[in-house]
Amino acid sequence: MRNILLIAALALASVSSFSSPSQAGSYSYGYQPHCFIKKVKSYDYYGNLIIRHVRVCR
Repeated sequence: MRNILLIAALALASVSSFSSPSQAGSYSYGYQPHCFIKKVKSYDYYGNLIIRHVRVCR
């Protein structure tokens, strides 16, 4: 009986340790990150200009 309680306590502790960091990434109190579109210019192997639009959030 003691082993079952020990295993259950260990499982509960491991589950709660994973749930805390996942909650930290959410935005609370209506805060939204500031996002903007950035143009990134690069060239391919043949020298053609390639423009990509990248979304950057802060």
